[in-house]
Amino acid sequence: MNHQIQLAKIVSIAKLAGKAILNIYHHSEFSQVVDFKSDNSPLTLADKAAHDVIVEHLDKVYPDIPIISEEGAEIPYEERKEYQQFWLVDPLDGTKEFIKRNGEFTVNIALIENGAPVLGVVYLPVVDVTYYGQNESGAFLTEGASEPRQIKINYKDTNRIAVRSKSHPSPEEEIVLDQYQVVESISRGSSLKFCMVAEGKADIYYRHGPTMEWDTAAGQAVVEAAGGKVFAGTGPELFTYNKSSLLNSSFLCLGF
Repeated sequence: MNHQIQLAKIVSIAKLAGKAILNIYHHSEFSQVVDFKSDNSPLTLADKAAHDVIVEHLDKVYPDIPIISEEGAEIPYEERKEYQQFWLVDPLDGTKEFIKRNGEFTVNIALIENGAPVLGVVYLPVVDVTYYGQNESGAFLTEGASEPRQIKINYKDTNRIAVRSKSHPSPEEEIVLDQYQVVESISRGSSLKFCMVAEGKADIYYRHGPTMEWDTAAGQAVVEAAGGKVFAGTGPELFTYNKSSLLNSSFLCLGF
């Protein structure tokens, strides 16, 4: 399978999904697009629109690769445990950021092979910025129509910067971060936190609270393509996918 060809196609699909999101984000009746899921987390028409775009195009280009999406139908573990390869999609990551209209929401598409994210695209529609990477050719950043710029982690030994969640802070973070000589923190929404580590703007990201597999896969792919690692809990096992429950445990993302 030619991952490089796939990556260009997946970037294009993510941007099409982003365009569908922006059509709603800039709508004059924006306040009417929000409803709530059964777990009381917000869902927007934009989530649904982006999901439809992504699934339509992935099915068209790669009909033999199954798709697990946050907005798709639930697939029983007995069926998906046989997946050696599948797309893992969050059509709109950072719904709270979307509703706050702060621009820090993303489109996430990852390719999982044998439990590991091998290719990932994280797209920020509002600013037209794309982070992408795959495990054979590195990680890159494009801004608008600019040429791709390769990004790498920092490998810092001291004076490390942590990136934290805007919407899901946790006191447990302090216990972990104290072990890594963190002297400064920045706050970001959605999967941007992984991208900050991949780009070298942060060195560590620890998440104690719950996430879902589609929240983390694309960001992890970008981080690991940039030279970083994402561990289950605080390590040493690497963070993996297609578990019996798609609910993630805590994880630690290191850029050194």
